Amino acid sequence: METRNREQAEAAQCIICEQKRREGITICSEFICSDCETEMVRTDVKDAKYPFFISQMRRIWYKKDA
Repeated sequence: METRNREQAEAAQCIICEQKRREGITICSEFICSDCETEMVRTDVKDAKYPFFISQMRRIWYKKDA
């Protein structure tokens, strides 16, 4: 797992929120911004947003047109 920070030249698109960000983590070559990472960690499995996070995270393993 790689950590990105502001010193790196370009922003990457977050696999969760789909926004361009500079800070976050990379898992299996997919980027998750710090904001989404924090929100996911704090989200309870009973929360309505939990299935959304699961759906977005699946994209790490199941690439489109693969």
